Amino acid sequence: MREDSDCRSWRSAADLLGADAAAPIAVLGAPLAEGSLTPGRCDLAPAALRAALQRMSVYDLETEADLSPLRVFDAGDLDLKQLSPADAFAPIEARMRELTSKHGLTLLIGGNNAVTRPAAHALGSLRSVGVLTLDAHFDLRDTDCGLTNGNPIQALLEDGLPGANIAQLGLLPFANTRRAHEKAKAAGIHVVTARQCRAWGLARAAAEALSYLAARTERIHVDFDIDVIARSQLPGAPGARPGGVEAQDFFDAARVVAAHPRVASVDLAELDPSLDVGQVSALTAARWFCEVLAGYQRRG
Repeated sequence: MREDSDCRSWRSAADLLGADAAAPIAVLGAPLAEGSLTPGRCDLAPAALRAALQRMSVYDLETEADLSPLRVFDAGDLDLKQLSPADAFAPIEARMRELTSKHGLTLLIGGNNAVTRPAAHALGSLRSVGVLTLDAHFDLRDTDCGLTNGNPIQALLEDGLPGANIAQLGLLPFANTRRAHEKAKAAGIHVVTARQCRAWGLARAAAEALSYLAARTERIHVDFDIDVIARSQLPGAPGARPGGVEAQDFFDAARVVAAHPRVASVDLAELDPSLDVGQVSALTAARWFCEVLAGYQRRG
């Protein structure tokens, strides 16, 4: 009986998660659903991603990367049930500040996109923080009606984050307003449209954006709003639209992002498992998770 048989030695990506608080990588669930412009169940995403990790191996045959040596501290999920984005800010920011001070990379699993604002604050003074978003939307809606998943970038600007410290990739036509575009221009945000990302490759666009931000900031938070992927490839996101980026481009960009030494934290937002079909979206999120780990492994 062979001890190295696949049926005996199989390891899934889920096996990398554990209780070792000294692990170089941490993952935290932030199941925030309140404040979504389109009501849904983004609060189910952390559990759906963890379950899907059981179906992912730890070996990438294309690059021969093996994730087996990596350790990931699973910090569990925050209790955000029925909390508004405003009320959820403090618990998310406090826990992310603690984790990002102890780990080389922290993955925050939303929840809706309102989790991005406290994650950016957790990295320190906003004057020295960079924010990169991979998103079909600017998230620059006005805040006069309260905080939502449609205005974390606007809220960060109002908090004091310089527009020059922000880069946004994957923005789609007919998914944003003229007012939002004009706000982005006026603030000096680095903008790359979905068409440009398809032409260049999202990984290249991400690499150039990170170089731009690294020249201006000390630590970077990256928001992976999963609705940047074309809806035909990502049914489990209420904001996904036709014309978004390819899932493979999303994976390639995730690896590039996680390899960058200034990236201290990333979030995955707007995954709604209640809309999923055949676990396509959950498995996409799990593959993203593996790509992030493979990218971090490149830091050496």
